[in-house]
Amino acid sequence: MNEKMLQELVEMISIRDFNKPFRHRARFNNRLQTTGGRYLLGSHDIELNPKYYVERGEEELIGIIKHELCHYHLHIEGKGYKHRDRDFRELMKKVDAPRFCKPLDSVTKRRVMTQYLYECSACHQRYVRKRKVDTSRYVCGKCKGKLKEIKQ
Repeated sequence: MNEKMLQELVEMISIRDFNKPFRHRARFNNRLQTTGGRYLLGSHDIELNPKYYVERGEEELIGIIKHELCHYHLHIEGKGYKHRDRDFRELMKKVDAPRFCKPLDSVTKRRVMTQYLYECSACHQRYVRKRKVDTSRYVCGKCKGKLKEIKQ
């Protein structure tokens, strides 16, 4: 799907589900990592994560577009457009837009695989961490011995 097709899809969903036109720009943003899309308050544009279209398909992308259009139309009308606002929650229910998008498989696999294993050189206590530990600053919590990273 290219930018022109995306723009047409967003305009079509806006008319079909909201009965209001979308008069701004919709585009893909490859830099989005943890979110399916975002509505830009200043320019009123919508940016979408292309990885969701590639991994999850058009149905998931349509759900994300509906969610962002809820922000868009409520903000334009001067109503509560934030996630916690009643207007936002009611409009989301009305158009059947998802509150959250499912996490991408590529992101969850990357998170699960990244683990660091450390061992105390004195008492051999082992520590599994998601983030890298600075072994020159931190010591074993059990005996205050020096930690060393174990390659897995």
